[in-house]
Amino acid sequence: MFKLPILLILFGAMGANAQSFCQRHKLVEAITLNGAHHITIRGDSINGGTVPCITLKNCHDIHITHCYIGNSTRSGILLTGCANILIDSSFLTNAPTGVYAVDSYAISVTHCEGKNMKGPFPRGAFVQFDNVSGPRCRVNYNKFENILGESYGEDAISMYKSKGIATDPIQIIGNQIRGGGPSKSGGGIMLGDNGGSYQIAKDNILVNPGQYGMAISGGNHISIINNKIYSKVQPFTNVGLYIWAQANAACSMDEISGNEVNWARASGEANHAWNQGNCGPVMGWSTNVLGAKIDESILPVRLLSVCNK
Repeated sequence: MFKLPILLILFGAMGANAQSFCQRHKLVEAITLNGAHHITIRGDSINGGTVPCITLKNCHDIHITHCYIGNSTRSGILLTGCANILIDSSFLTNAPTGVYAVDSYAISVTHCEGKNMKGPFPRGAFVQFDNVSGPRCRVNYNKFENILGESYGEDAISMYKSKGIATDPIQIIGNQIRGGGPSKSGGGIMLGDNGGSYQIAKDNILVNPGQYGMAISGGNHISIINNKIYSKVQPFTNVGLYIWAQANAACSMDEISGNEVNWARASGEANHAWNQGNCGPVMGWSTNVLGAKIDESILPVRLLSVCNK
């Protein structure tokens, strides 16, 4: 594996790029960096094999952009003890987890596409934050698709023991997610897993994402606002939207409001939403539209760009 930059370019202020996946990529081996900073990894096609495609440890101020990342039995991108990492406009495919960030600060994943996460549990996310904290944490404007029979996703987006700040919560905004299962525990967007705080999931669209659609399973000052959540009957479907403190996690001061949900459980009965009642008052609960007139057409037939189909 390369321990030095392959196409690593010094950069100044980090800014998000629009999605553009059809450019040619340079085929390189897996990248491993320790203690690196202020560099860009751009335009590479990285097949991980038995190692993560990109491993960053104790790195800061790194920009990963316009890369093709996949075909690994480990994570697509593994971040450990990192800070100020920006990942954008890249394609993640055929790995246990797309981006796995652990014990890190200010991590951003935006304008990416992903297809067919392999799991198994506890992996299986397109993006998982594990003890990630600070401002500038983002999972925004991505498009993710799992095809049943070609994948084994868990939570498409997972926030585990992660904390934003009051003035800049962790954002999960404007993502489009289709497909999940056959896991009977996984689903769309999981917030507050084993606790956490200051997270907001807003304006996301989810179609057939798995056992559940969106959920809060602990934590405080966590919000699910103005999302569209739909699933047809599948053998593993349960509930569209829920709040339920689990694993002895503290849970309070949360909001679930303005969401449109149409969800069928495996038995064929409607099961749009559920409040276990162990998180205290849930702001906005009565404003959710349960049994909304939405269906699979809330996402386009072709979700991913033509280069990533």
